[in-house]
Amino acid sequence: MFDHHLWATRSLVEYLEALPPERLDGTIPGTYGSILETLTHLVDADERYLQRLGEESPPPFEGRGVVSLETVRSDLEDHARRWAAYLDRLDAGTLHARIPGREDYPDTDPAEGLLLLQAIHHGNDHRTQICSTLGALGQDPPDLDGWTYWAAGRA
Repeated sequence: MFDHHLWATRSLVEYLEALPPERLDGTIPGTYGSILETLTHLVDADERYLQRLGEESPPPFEGRGVVSLETVRSDLEDHARRWAAYLDRLDAGTLHARIPGREDYPDTDPAEGLLLLQAIHHGNDHRTQICSTLGALGQDPPDLDGWTYWAAGRA
């Protein structure tokens, strides 16, 4: 699942790199924001999930605003290495994460399953929003489903 998660986001970045830069500002009602805002948000959220897998009380995340596709691509490469390391620890039975409770959220221990599930769901949700925006703006969005990922891995 994480191989697909990373492949789909990389594939989306490659697709977006071929578009005129002003197209990345496109937005439609009902989505997170512009294409680039949504992509930045997706990658920044993965960073927060990775931080929570590694430390119980990561520093507060400060929004960095919209970043370039080049920065997103660099972040994805870093994330791929870190996801692989955490998934290896999960397989070995040595991954443990805890999310301390807050007023609006209960203490969650163990939390690794929740963080992994949320990363997959959140990525799919926002990639879909970006593809919906592309379609509404007259672009033929890339196919990022499991079938396409599977076929790409066999080519």
